Amino acid sequence: MFSEQEPFAPLAAKMRPVTLDDYVGQQHLIGAGKPLRKMLEAGHCHSMVLWGPPGTGKTTLAELIATYTHATVIRLSAVTSGVKDIRAAMDQAEKAAKYNQRTLLFVDEVHRFNKSQQDAFLPFVESGTVTFIGATTENPSFELNNALLSRVRVYVLKPLDEIALDNLLDKALNDEHKGLGQRSLTLDTDARSALIGLCGGDGRRMLTYLELASDFTESASISLSDVEQAVGEKVASYDKQGDAFYDLISAFHKSVRGSDPDAALYWYARILNGGGDALYVARRLLAIASEDIGNADPRAIQLCIAAWDTFHRVGPAEGERAIAQAAVYCALAAKSNAVYKAFNGAKALAREAPDYPVPAHLRNAPTALMKELGHGKGYRYAHDEPNAFAAGEVYMPPELQSTRLYHPSERGLEKTLKAKRDYLDSLNQQSVNKRN
Repeated sequence: MFSEQEPFAPLAAKMRPVTLDDYVGQQHLIGAGKPLRKMLEAGHCHSMVLWGPPGTGKTTLAELIATYTHATVIRLSAVTSGVKDIRAAMDQAEKAAKYNQRTLLFVDEVHRFNKSQQDAFLPFVESGTVTFIGATTENPSFELNNALLSRVRVYVLKPLDEIALDNLLDKALNDEHKGLGQRSLTLDTDARSALIGLCGGDGRRMLTYLELASDFTESASISLSDVEQAVGEKVASYDKQGDAFYDLISAFHKSVRGSDPDAALYWYARILNGGGDALYVARRLLAIASEDIGNADPRAIQLCIAAWDTFHRVGPAEGERAIAQAAVYCALAAKSNAVYKAFNGAKALAREAPDYPVPAHLRNAPTALMKELGHGKGYRYAHDEPNAFAAGEVYMPPELQSTRLYHPSERGLEKTLKAKRDYLDSLNQQSVNKRN
């Protein structure tokens, strides 16, 4: 462990797990049978960077790696450590190596190290003198030297989902040694919903809120009122059922769909003021760009991805503004749900209709036998046809030949796509007329 647990340590520190079985979340990395877990259980590890939002367990996972590999830990913070501190740490690691003692170098907020600082420990990572573990909330591709990135494995930690957060709450309430178990506290349903909803996938923040609420409660049950006192302004948008966050998201989505940029900005600001995660809004914008805008303005989805990327590159202050920019653009963009409806129709057709065989001329023919069986026979290569369009060629099973799933709107770019499709339909009809 990095340090002995203090008796007056915050609840989040006390609840740090000491085994992988106690670790909450990140099952895609340390779930049963996962390569990283198997490696640690065998006592092995390699240099890595743990990338994820605050409170997702980066430091805790580093502590567990040190425990499972029986390594001596040197901890540096990129905020307070300079090249001199790095060199001193490397001297210590070299001495330990002479006695066959493994050293794990944990660098918190590694993205804050400049190039010269990263270069200072690079040779020791390369030689194996230290096993390097960096923790960062920023995209390593933009913040770390390529030389360092080439020598580490990057693991992405995700915000804790509702199931993981719910599990963490239960552990904290019931653990008599490290948690609040000795107080036999219960948690009202609406208070639980508020704690989970307001922490934005940050387990440490949620435990901090829980500890404060437990200090405020005057009964054996923590209520929403206790959470309100603990969290303060961030709970402003939460109602008694814990549904307000989803109402705000719904209002935001419908405002963008309804082409009202002012309302979209207002509901977005309300979500942020209530402690909501800006990236949750970014994810919803990507859904809007596909569902409600579609091919009427394909630039919308590009701008939403760029806003998300901006958030990771420069942090919340500027990143939240970039998401606001994307929201305004999406609100004023031409709207079409034609692709959304077409895809749903295609899924329903695939689910409900018989599994018609692929027509022979569309089948793959990699062998002579398949060619003898007629696979690919009669297929017309579109690039060899006028305008790269094989007029009259049929790509659907014969039983579905007249099926039309995608109906472009008359808005935005889809108006052009509709005209193109009408033109291609006319060429197809001309080909049919010639054959008849």
